[in-house]
Amino acid sequence: MSLRGKIMAGPGAFLRTTFRSLRTRNYRLWFAGQIVSQSGTWMQSVAQYWLVLQLSHNALYLGITAALQFLPVLFLGPIGGLVADRFDKRKVLLAAQTAFTVQALALWIVVANGSVRVWMVWLLALVYGFITVVDSPSRQSFVMEMAGPDDVANAVALNSIIVNASRIVGPALAGVLIATAGLSWAFLVNAVSFAAVIGALYAMDPAELHRRPPLPAAKGQIRAGLRYAWNKWELRVPILMMAVMGTLAYNFSVLLPLYAEDVFHRGAGAYSGLTVAMGIGALAAGLLMAAHQRPSHRLLVNVTLAFGATILAVAVAPTLGIGMALLVLMGGASVMFISTANSLLQLNSSSAMRGRVMALWAMVFQGSTPVGALFSGWVAGQFGARVALGVGGIATMLVAVWAALALRRVQSAHTATDGAASGDVASAAFDSPSPATSPTR
Repeated sequence: MSLRGKIMAGPGAFLRTTFRSLRTRNYRLWFAGQIVSQSGTWMQSVAQYWLVLQLSHNALYLGITAALQFLPVLFLGPIGGLVADRFDKRKVLLAAQTAFTVQALALWIVVANGSVRVWMVWLLALVYGFITVVDSPSRQSFVMEMAGPDDVANAVALNSIIVNASRIVGPALAGVLIATAGLSWAFLVNAVSFAAVIGALYAMDPAELHRRPPLPAAKGQIRAGLRYAWNKWELRVPILMMAVMGTLAYNFSVLLPLYAEDVFHRGAGAYSGLTVAMGIGALAAGLLMAAHQRPSHRLLVNVTLAFGATILAVAVAPTLGIGMALLVLMGGASVMFISTANSLLQLNSSSAMRGRVMALWAMVFQGSTPVGALFSGWVAGQFGARVALGVGGIATMLVAVWAALALRRVQSAHTATDGAASGDVASAAFDSPSPATSPTR
């Protein structure tokens, strides 16, 4: 049944399809724990960047903060992927979540006692980055273990719902706490929130996970993962798209505070509101993606074009109200791109390589931030936040055009190879998760 048919069949059918991964107990526990923990993470993110802005009043310092937080992923990402493939992902995540708790508590202490300096925030942002190196690929590939191959696309979309529902709740709470109790409380609440996901991981039944035997140690495993991802166009195209967009477009943590203060001349409440508006659109799009059972490369190209167009629209928004309305659309297009690309990578990766493939995804998504954040911060400082955002919009639209041409070349290659029978294969290459790889492999 099509998505429209599910909606027309009534809310019950739509909800059963949209939340079907929650039938699995382990994933239900993860879902509940992440709702709490991700809200705390967004609180800390908003508070951290606002803290740096208030301490420095320097756009470039925001870029440096983001760069330090994600720099370790850029250089050490493949190591984190190998950890995800070689060790029990659940145990790796337990260790990582505990480390995140300690990092948040350290931020709370230095802010609460009034000793905080920009260099302290930078140091703790770097610590956060080192933890992310092992957390991100294990977290991404753990979705398949919890939900299984049949529901992985749905579970990835539900994960985006968690992140973006948290993007609404977290910044809203952060704005209230900053305005009433002070910045330090945002960091303390985040530290406490990690208890929810740590408890969920402990409560899971390991016997119900879709696990494979750990990868034995051997030489050249990182290089093998890189070759594997590059040689499969189904993996190469989304990863390259994310590399460019992560560098030039996904720099909202740097640009939204500047939009609030420099473009619209408002305070922390406006910054929180801009972040919430983006989260509302992302949440709505996540629900639609969860009900959509078949991610495709055609969909990936279309949502990328929409994302670029909405970024450009936000860049020229004349008022705060119009900017917030456009951010709803931009947030929706953003999460549709991420959810579609993530699902395609998971479905087209073998179980033995999935951790390393998702580490590459984390590298180009989060690891591109050090370069992108510094670039956006510099452009914003020289030419204004509108120009910096517009550069990202143009780059995103150009990436969509490149991806469409690259996928057309794939179709042409199949046509040349398979002759008259290639029509079905070429269509599958563009419209299905994978033309030749079984999701259950």
